[in-house]
Amino acid sequence: MAIHLVECLCVHGLPRFARNDGLFFGNLEDPMEFNKETALCETVLFLESEPVTLKGLAGKAQLSEEVTEKCLENLKEKYSAENSGIELVMITGGWCLVPKKEYWAVLKEQYGSKREGRLSRSALETLSIIAYSQPITRAEIEAIRGVGVDNMIRLLLERNLIKEVGKKEAPGRPTLFGTTKEFLRLFQLNSISELPKLDEDDQERFELAR
Repeated sequence: MAIHLVECLCVHGLPRFARNDGLFFGNLEDPMEFNKETALCETVLFLESEPVTLKGLAGKAQLSEEVTEKCLENLKEKYSAENSGIELVMITGGWCLVPKKEYWAVLKEQYGSKREGRLSRSALETLSIIAYSQPITRAEIEAIRGVGVDNMIRLLLERNLIKEVGKKEAPGRPTLFGTTKEFLRLFQLNSISELPKLDEDDQERFELAR
């Protein structure tokens, strides 16, 4: 019965969505065959404001995870073209559409404030120290910057870019700070390991302050 239904759908040219109920209407060996499914996944990613996991994307598009993976392959290939200003990237374990870095660099002055919430240079410096040295205490941050950071810490906590991650085993048990998933989303990182490498001077300065 199911096979007959699939044959009828194909004969009459109806949309061949590979549904998550196990009925595959396309050829998994040829990912480019899933044009409509790929367009559906692309639409979901466009409408979502947060990164979407493979499982989440498959559920929203009502496709199997196997087919959804093929659709993601199609989208990666599509956005890898030179005439595309958008790319498909994984951030915090989910997929999303973001501007390509070379074009974002050109447009950041116009649109950056919307994404970064107009963070001051001091706030960005403090955030950078936390990102590269986490977990880190307030006193250690101040030792690196050379100035007090109370206001910057408060601001970054309010923006949900950093969070308290524990207490240091030291006199007074000072609070340790680390970055959040919001930080990763803001800077289009899938994990902290993707941060650009520090130069030797900064690396030494950070280590001496610990």
